[in-house]
Amino acid sequence: MPCYAIDDVVPVVDPSAYVHPTAVLIGDVIVGPDCFVGPAAVLRGDFGRIVLRRGANVQDTCVVHGFPRQDTLIEENGHIGHGAVLHCCIVRRDALVGMNAVVLDEAEIGAEAMVAACAFVPAAMKVPPRTLVAGIPAKVRRELSDDEVAGKRAGTEVYQELTVRSLASMREVAPLAAVTPERRRLPVTKVDALVAGRAAPGRGA
Repeated sequence: MPCYAIDDVVPVVDPSAYVHPTAVLIGDVIVGPDCFVGPAAVLRGDFGRIVLRRGANVQDTCVVHGFPRQDTLIEENGHIGHGAVLHCCIVRRDALVGMNAVVLDEAEIGAEAMVAACAFVPAAMKVPPRTLVAGIPAKVRRELSDDEVAGKRAGTEVYQELTVRSLASMREVAPLAAVTPERRRLPVTKVDALVAGRAAPGRGA
């Protein structure tokens, strides 16, 4: 992976974490156990510290950055969707930040809360635990149900499983020139059960 020290501060990646080779880590970045950092994600610890605690995931093309002498923190099982931008904020345990959402300076996403896709969480906003926020700017829409919190946790477990799969089998290869008759499909994983559950009656929006 592109990994850079700055002012002699070197990123730290736990051996049980998976960081995609195209992700970029700079400076004071600490990636904890069982974490997943996706393709083209950028974690820029060139001003403040960035910390991912156990089981967190930061997905494809996310940007994480912060201010001097302040931490940008994603706690245990934090779940950061594709393309999200986090700047000098805190995402508490088991919280989710949706795809392409923005969370600004000194905002705090409470434990088990969810930030909807494309939401804009303004500076210093405190999102209460187990609530859904959405909109530009983000506003609290409602409390989350037990089923929604459990569904989020299941989605995070999918990425924890992907961490293990990636460590075991992800490798760079040359593409094939054509589809072979015996082409395999991917093995059954936790995501199969998750998608099946979302498609079941009563699991709509």
